[in-house]
Amino acid sequence: MQAPWGVINVEPGWYVSSHQPEEAGEEAEELSPLLSNELHRPGSVGVSYGFSVLNLVNAIMGSGILGLAYVMAHTGILGFSFMLLIVALLASFSVHLLLSMCTQTAVTSYEDLGLFAFGLPGKVVVAGTIIIQNVGAMSSYLLIIKTELPTAISEFLPGDYSGSWYLDGKTLLIIICVVIVFPLALLPKIGFLGYTSSLSFFFMVFFALVIVIKKWSIPCPLTLNCMEQYFQISNATDDCKPKLFHFSKESVYALPTTAFLFLCHTLILPIYCELQRYHRILEYLKCTNPSKKRMQNVTNTAIALSFLIYFILALFGYLTFYDKVASDVLQDYGKYLPHDGVVRTVRLCFLCAVILTVPLIHFPARKALMMMFFSNFSFSWIHHFLITLALNIIIVLCAVYVPDIRNVFGVIGSSTSTCLTFVFPGLFYLKLSREDFLSWKKLGAFVLLILGVLVGNFSLAVIVFNWINNK
Repeated sequence: MQAPWGVINVEPGWYVSSHQPEEAGEEAEELSPLLSNELHRPGSVGVSYGFSVLNLVNAIMGSGILGLAYVMAHTGILGFSFMLLIVALLASFSVHLLLSMCTQTAVTSYEDLGLFAFGLPGKVVVAGTIIIQNVGAMSSYLLIIKTELPTAISEFLPGDYSGSWYLDGKTLLIIICVVIVFPLALLPKIGFLGYTSSLSFFFMVFFALVIVIKKWSIPCPLTLNCMEQYFQISNATDDCKPKLFHFSKESVYALPTTAFLFLCHTLILPIYCELQRYHRILEYLKCTNPSKKRMQNVTNTAIALSFLIYFILALFGYLTFYDKVASDVLQDYGKYLPHDGVVRTVRLCFLCAVILTVPLIHFPARKALMMMFFSNFSFSWIHHFLITLALNIIIVLCAVYVPDIRNVFGVIGSSTSTCLTFVFPGLFYLKLSREDFLSWKKLGAFVLLILGVLVGNFSLAVIVFNWINNK
C-alpha cells in the first residue's frame, strides 16, 4: 500500500508518523534501514510541481478536443462556456473530496478508499472500474493511431506509396507500441513521464495556436477548393454569425462530450503520493508529505490550463466553420485547406500527443491490477514487467481485432467515467466523513452523487441510441 499523507510506509502494515519524530524513539532507529531501502526504491525521488501539473494536463486532454467546436456549434458560445465551466468546477470539487478523504483515512489510493468505505467489495469495484476505463481509453487511442497515422504520413510523401509497410496501420501500431508505448509504460513512477507530458503539452498548445491563426485563412461564406476550382458552399451571410445560445436535436450529445473532459481522477492520488517525495527522504522523519492544499493547487492549475486550451480550440474552430463544422475539426481543415503544410503538421503532432498519453493512462490500470493481486507483496520488477506486458498485449489486440471498439467502450466508458469523476467521490465522502450532513461538503458530495447518476444514465442512453441509429 502506498504511503499515506503525513505518514511513511516502511513495510506493509507499518506506519510511522512524520509529525512526531521525537516520539518514535528506538522504533525509528529500528526502522531506519527500511527507510534506507525506500531511498533506493525505484522512483523514490518524487516529482516536481511542474511535472505534476503537466502529467495531469496530459491525462485530461485527449481525442475529445477534436469535437469541441462541433459541441459549441450546437450549444452556442455562452451555452458551451457555461457547461465547460460547470464541469471544470465539479471536477475540481470531486478532487477536493478525494484529497480530504486521504487526510481522514490516511490512504493515498483510490482503491483503498473503496476498501475503507465498503470493505473488499468496494476495493474490487473501484479497481475494476479503473481497469475497464483505462483499458478502454488506451484501446481507443491506439485505434486512432492505427486509422489516422498512415493518412498523416502519406500526406508528406510526394508520390503514391500505397501498400508500403510504413503506411499499414497495424504494422505502425505494433512498432509504436513496442518502441515507444511499452518502454515508457515500464517506468515505475508517473514522475518519469513528466518529460513526455511536456512534449505532449507543447503539441496541444501548437494545435491551439494553429487553429487561431487559420481562422483568417478560411473565408466565410465557406468555399471548397476542388481541382483548383472554388465552389461556394453557402451564400447566406447568416451562416457567418456566431450564436450565443443554440439548441437542436444534436445538442443532446453535448453533455456526454463535456461531462468527461476533465477526467483525471485515477491519477490524482498516485501523483499526490509522489509530489516532492524527495523532501521526505532527505529530511527523514522531520517533514510532512505533500499537503492537500499543494496537490489541490496542482489540480486547479491543470484544470485551468486544460479549460483555456479547450475553450480556444472550440471558439476559433467554431468561428472558422460555424454551423458547417464537423465532429472532427481536423477533417474540416483537411477539406478546406487540403495542401496546407501546417495543417498536416498539426495532424501529425496531435497523433504524437495521443501516443504519449497512452503510457500515462497505463499507470493507473497497472496499479489497480497490482493492488488487486499483489497488494501484500513488495515491489517486484517481475510482477511489474509481466503486468505491463499483459496490458499492452490486451490493448493492441483490442485496437487491431475489435472493429467497433469505440462503440463498445463508449457504452462502458460512460458508466466507468461517471463513477470515477462524480459517483465514487461523492459516495465515499458521504460514507467516510464524520461531518454533519448539513455541512457544505457533505451537501456538495450528495449533489455530486446525484448529478453523477443522472449524467451517467443520460450519457449511456444517448450513446446507445446513437449506436443503434448508426447501425
